[in-house]
Amino acid sequence: MADFNPPPGENANTGFGVQANQVGERFVNKDGSFNIRKTGYPAWQRMSIYSNLLELNSWKFLLLLISTYLVINIIFTIFYLLIGFDELSGYISNSAGGKLMEVFFFSTQTFTTVGYGRINPTGHLANIIASFETMTGWLFFALVTGIYYGRFTRPKAFLHFSHNAVIAPFKGGKALMMRVVPYKNDHYLTNSHINVNAALLHGSEYHFYNLQLERSHVDALSTNWTVVHPIDENSPLFNMTADDFKRSDLEVYVHIDGFDPVFSNTVIKRTSYTFNEIIHNAKFVPMYHMSKDGSTTILELNKLNSYDMLD
Repeated sequence: MADFNPPPGENANTGFGVQANQVGERFVNKDGSFNIRKTGYPAWQRMSIYSNLLELNSWKFLLLLISTYLVINIIFTIFYLLIGFDELSGYISNSAGGKLMEVFFFSTQTFTTVGYGRINPTGHLANIIASFETMTGWLFFALVTGIYYGRFTRPKAFLHFSHNAVIAPFKGGKALMMRVVPYKNDHYLTNSHINVNAALLHGSEYHFYNLQLERSHVDALSTNWTVVHPIDENSPLFNMTADDFKRSDLEVYVHIDGFDPVFSNTVIKRTSYTFNEIIHNAKFVPMYHMSKDGSTTILELNKLNSYDMLD
């Protein structure tokens, strides 16, 4: 395997462990989350319910919302059944099953404070339960409204990275390249900075290097940005082959931040590339071209990960 380049390029501030037997498959997942599972504390102490609800997938969040709504109303329906059908009046159905459904829908109407009024509590216990259910409904919808607002207004980097990085010709030599693009029509970043690090296994320890970039800052990121690390004498990847990448368990992780004028806030995005996600002797396909009348630039987002193999 090719030797590492001189240690001055090492980065000791990554926050990752160096012992190979203490590290999992990769340091950073493709979606930018850290590949870490914490143990040793109780689950309730490790869990942040609010952040989990903010980050939950939209369909999972909707499913959780509907499930919670149904479970709460089923619980209150059970309470009404335990005190007896006679504590409520206004039934139409004469069967037990029909009354059960009417009690459930009375619970949903009380919970949402709709209160159609046909079925109403007549006993003290039913009134007490209905009072608590109304208060529970207020709290539930207040919390849901707050969480929805937080999910809707939370600053988010609408950036996509190319799935693969490539080793491509560059100024008479080679360079490691990856692409990033803002994919929303109205979102772009200003004053964007990118930082790229490499983890290389050397013996039983990982060495971390900050990769020098051709350009690490752009004033306005509105189209795709091809991030370029020249593989020259100052690069820890110099003279390394694809087999060297594999033997050294190479992982390249990327961090980008910038100011989003829509959110009026700084946003960040991360990803990583392992050795098997780096394509050697390839070149990215251009993503944009001019319109037929020459009046605007057409950015083809579907070509973000498109590349051609070179001879």
